[in-house]
Parts: sequence; structure tokens; C-alpha cells
Amino acid sequence: MRRSKVPRSTTDQRLLDSRGSAEWVHSDPWRVMRVTSEFVTGFGALAELGPAVSVFGSARTRPDSPEYALGERVGRALVEAGYAVITGGGPGAMEAANKGALEADGTSVGLGIELPFEAGLNPYVDLGVNFRYFFARKTMFVKYACGFVVLPGGFGTLDELFEAVTLVQTQKVTSFPIVLLGTDYWGGLLDWLRGTAVAAGTISEKDLALLIVTDDPDEAVRVVVEADRAVAEQRAATARSE
Repeated sequence: MRRSKVPRSTTDQRLLDSRGSAEWVHSDPWRVMRVTSEFVTGFGALAELGPAVSVFGSARTRPDSPEYALGERVGRALVEAGYAVITGGGPGAMEAANKGALEADGTSVGLGIELPFEAGLNPYVDLGVNFRYFFARKTMFVKYACGFVVLPGGFGTLDELFEAVTLVQTQKVTSFPIVLLGTDYWGGLLDWLRGTAVAAGTISEKDLALLIVTDDPDEAVRVVVEADRAVAEQRAATARSE
């Protein structure tokens, strides 16, 4: 550039001297960068995690409740079976699973979410990542786990549960066991799915088979282990055939 086309300032100068409006940080293009950074951070933190299972459940579960004790047992049993435990990192059932994992000398992961009524990750998380966006966080729950164990929970737990079921049903993920712990709690939901959704033809009976219900944490872990083993055997057979 020459004569009148030569800029009156350099790019560095404009960057470093700028004192303009900060509204750009709230623009949609900048949000795209934030979303990307969350995926990069999550992938980087969990890439070398090894075999893991995501455990969901209510943040409102009380420490003196049977559900909390169930969460501790699940976390401990998963670690003893060779898995890291991934939760949402919050209180309640999530804390219980993290506590069980940590006390069994396993890897306890918490994927937190920015909420106005939750104050950081629970004290039993030893590998934690905080997210702004639910959809980025939910990707990590699926990508780095080989199955879900779902304790009694509310809307957030149901959201994570049905997203997982949808991914399995549509074969976006394969050989991905989903175990519901608590027959009394989950029984009504399954009755409604069978009596209303299946009856109306909006889902099929085989879709319900994607959900395994039990009261036994050891059985829940056994389901995960067997599914994991089946995947490994299938991959080995495929490798031999090639």
C-alpha cells in the first residue's frame, strides 16, 4: 500500500491502544469461540482418562438418605471393576458417587456447570472441569464413558437419561448400557412409557429394552462390564477378519 492507502496506525497499535466498547465479548461470534474452548478444554482434560462410567442423580439427594448410600456403593463398585467415575460434580447423588470412587482409590471426575444455585464442585472430585454450556458438558458425559448408571433424579437427570437413550436408539453410540438404579423410583416412568408411548406407537417395545432397571449396584456394574467385554470381543474379531 502506498500514499493515501497506507494506514495511519498499525494493527498492533490498534489492538493495544483500543479502549472501545466491550460489547463484542457478548456477540454470537465470540460465543462460538467460547463454545469451542469448552470442547477443547474437556477433550484435553479427559482424553487420557481410560475406561469410565457416567453416574447421574439428583443434586437434592440428602447425605443421610438411602439414595446417597446407593451412590457411594455404585462409585466404589465401578472403581473396583476398573472404571473411573464421571458425575456432574455437584452435591447430592453426584457427590455420593464421587465419594465412593475417591474412597476406593479410583479416579473421581466432576463435570460442573455454571448455575446460580450451585457453588462449585463437590470436595470428592479430583479431576474437574467447569462448563458454561449444557450441550458441551453432555458431550463429555457420553464421549468419555462406556455406559451410564442413573440414580433417582429430577429434570437434569431425566434430560441426561433421555439424551443417552436417544443416542443409543438412533445408533449414534453403540453398545452403550444404560442402567437405572431404583425400581420403585423408575417403575412409574417405565409403566408410562410402556402403557402410553408404546401403546401410541411413538416408541417400540424394543426401545424399552435399552433401559435396564435394578436395585443392586453390583448388577449395574456387571451390566456395564459385560457390555464392555462384548465390545472388546467384537473389535478383536473384526481385527482378526481383516
